[in-house]
Amino acid sequence: MQLGTSYKDIIKISLPIMAGSAVQQIIALSDSVFLYHLSEIDFAAIGFVSVFYLIVSAIGFGFSKGGQIMIARRVGEGDDAAVGRTFYAMLYFELLLALGLFLFMFFGSYYFFAAFANSDVIFQKSLEYLNYRQWGVFFSFSGLAIIAYYTGIARTTFIIVDSFILAAVNIVLNYGLIFGHFGLPAMGIEGAGLASTIAEAVALVVFVAYILFDKYARKYCLFKLPKIDWNLIRTQFKLSSPVVLQSVVGFGSWFIFFGIVENLGERPLAITNLARIVYLGLSIPTWGFASGANTMVSNFIGQDKSRIVVPILWKVAKICFATTMLLTLPIICFPEQLLYPLLGGEDMSLISDSRPVLYVVGGILALFSVAGVFFNGLAGTGATYFALKIQTFCAIFYLVYIYMIVNFSTGGLEWAWASEIFYWIIIFGFTYWYLKSNRWKQLKV
Repeated sequence: MQLGTSYKDIIKISLPIMAGSAVQQIIALSDSVFLYHLSEIDFAAIGFVSVFYLIVSAIGFGFSKGGQIMIARRVGEGDDAAVGRTFYAMLYFELLLALGLFLFMFFGSYYFFAAFANSDVIFQKSLEYLNYRQWGVFFSFSGLAIIAYYTGIARTTFIIVDSFILAAVNIVLNYGLIFGHFGLPAMGIEGAGLASTIAEAVALVVFVAYILFDKYARKYCLFKLPKIDWNLIRTQFKLSSPVVLQSVVGFGSWFIFFGIVENLGERPLAITNLARIVYLGLSIPTWGFASGANTMVSNFIGQDKSRIVVPILWKVAKICFATTMLLTLPIICFPEQLLYPLLGGEDMSLISDSRPVLYVVGGILALFSVAGVFFNGLAGTGATYFALKIQTFCAIFYLVYIYMIVNFSTGGLEWAWASEIFYWIIIFGFTYWYLKSNRWKQLKV
């Protein structure tokens, strides 16, 4: 399928991807909202441990990104048979990767969290959450491979349906397993981990059933199980590794940020987690448009239309910025009124105390909605190593800045969160310079 360049085409491909690319954010938001109503300690703990699990998910997402770029390129070139081979190479590797990460969490999570968590309560609750959550890595990584396939071939509609099913199952089971409703045991934060794992398993089963009835699956040879193609896996690994490292650097920096904030106490950590919930929820449009930009760039290069890469990225960025601000401004300006139905309770002081940080989050989202699109577009060209260099440099600056603000100034959480503003300004500057230099036109994917 060859894509067009109209705003309608951009919206058509990007809207469903918003759901698929934000699956882990949806789970994290659902877990956080229910645990907010359980206790402030559980709410603070899920903010800490869910960032760790987002790193795990980001590793799988990064490797699927490489497969998505290659699939979109093959579709643009009209090589249907190669699409199926590329998908299975991605799936095989994702399952192997899931096994490795599961073993790390099963045997190493105790020592990992012991090194980062200063609060014994946060430490214990983090381990409780992972007790069941770690099993979900097999389901989520398989699902990421399928999402990457459908995103790469630009047939994204069912991603919305499957993501809705995942979210609905997760919400119902969270309600039941955290508080003990529907005859289920009241498991607290441990129940949130179990609910999320079951939801991912259900979503995977539904996706596989859809593939069995999808006529395009035959066109792209998905019913022909190929042997393991190590050469193709190596090619994907080479393309994806920088993307994975980018994700680890990005979310890892955020995890360290939470670790630094935890030193300030459980209240600042809870405020930061509330800001994170707002940030994750309002950044979903950007993740969708950015992932759509990634596919469109790779597809257009496959069609030998490299000249329209930068113009199409500006188009995507304009829509993304407008959508993000339309959702962001009301929540940032009226947090007590709009967040109350979600986080309602007698004590609304947490939301009130978060107001200064939420204003900073609004500025971050404005920059991210543009810079995130261009940065993902850069990956779509195949320039993943250059993207890694940019993000590594920015992450080092980010962490040094946060450490100095938290430990050697009285700036507080607002100035700590402001690091994200400087982060995205620098990323956009380097990304735009590289795209305009046309060096990426010599890259092969």
